[in-house]
Amino acid sequence: MGKEISFGTGAKCKPEDIVHVWERVEVPLAERSYEILIGPGLLTELPDRLRELGVPKRLFIVTDTNVEDLIGYDLQAMLNDSGFHAHLLSFPAGEESKNMDTVVDLARRLVQLGADRRSMLLALGGGVSGDIGGFVASIFMRGISFIQIPTTLLAQVDSSVGGKTGVDLPEGKNLLGTFAQPVSVFADIGVLTSLPASELRNGIAEIVKYGMIRDSYLFDFIEKKWWDIINLEPETTSFIIRRSCEIKAEVVSKDEKEGGLRRILNFGHTIGHAVEAVSGYTIPHGEAVSIGMVAVSKISVSRGLLTPGQLSRLQGVLEQFKLPIEIPDGMEPDSIIRHMKRDKKVQDGKVHFVLPDGIGNTVIVNDVTQKELELVFG
Repeated sequence: MGKEISFGTGAKCKPEDIVHVWERVEVPLAERSYEILIGPGLLTELPDRLRELGVPKRLFIVTDTNVEDLIGYDLQAMLNDSGFHAHLLSFPAGEESKNMDTVVDLARRLVQLGADRRSMLLALGGGVSGDIGGFVASIFMRGISFIQIPTTLLAQVDSSVGGKTGVDLPEGKNLLGTFAQPVSVFADIGVLTSLPASELRNGIAEIVKYGMIRDSYLFDFIEKKWWDIINLEPETTSFIIRRSCEIKAEVVSKDEKEGGLRRILNFGHTIGHAVEAVSGYTIPHGEAVSIGMVAVSKISVSRGLLTPGQLSRLQGVLEQFKLPIEIPDGMEPDSIIRHMKRDKKVQDGKVHFVLPDGIGNTVIVNDVTQKELELVFG
């Protein structure tokens, strides 16, 4: 029997029991194609996977202070025991760290530790760590290689896949960033068992999004299997993560830099990002996206693109997972609209919205009227 390994999260596994359940999704981008590995216990095999990829011995793990304590130190020790020379660089946990000050601090620490253009960066953690780590890698010495190791459900199905990196400005979310594809993504579903329910809900909102924009079967599956999803049943969890990654990989491979099709991934995000910003980021991303999905779906109903019954199904699924479906009381509509107009997806002064056209399809429009927004904001 293999040694039982824990990365400080309570998610324990034995290597010989887990290899056969890993799933793989390819992100086909010609010479920059890469693979997403999904399954429980992946972190226990990380040294072998890194050797297969031919990465250099010197590694730099970028993570936040929460993940540093839960997983980071153990992961660093395991890599060093396996013949790598791993450095651990952390920053204060939270969205408020997602700024250029953090980026400059990490870059200077990389220089001080002797990182060079052949160095490999491991972005370990949730969406903030993935965005910051990927951004630092993309600009350090004009770009070094990096691997995404997402540890939240939201990061595993969304932010770690597709090559978007970035940080926030006071004026809005992700206004500074790059497109930079990782060498690989390792999504260990075993670490999800340590997450609070609120963090799981963030990821579930994005999975519902994938069903709404691209796959009615996935939406039906989420409706029927909600209890298994809440309880992180392994086969169900692996399926919804794999299918979400497949959808995003398909979209990204056709439109890597958001010139057209990739915009459908922003369903719920235009209003959602504004709600996040107006709340001072006290409303988590997934909850804000949940609010945004329902809001734009109401516009779809008013335009005859979505039936009232389909809107009710969307609301029902979200409520099943205790996700919010209404803009919070006291949040000023004018403030939300102002933030929407600063969104990086605004073109020629026009705000673009992704509207569901039934379940599993979308249309992108830039002609949403003030009257329609007033309907959304009640």
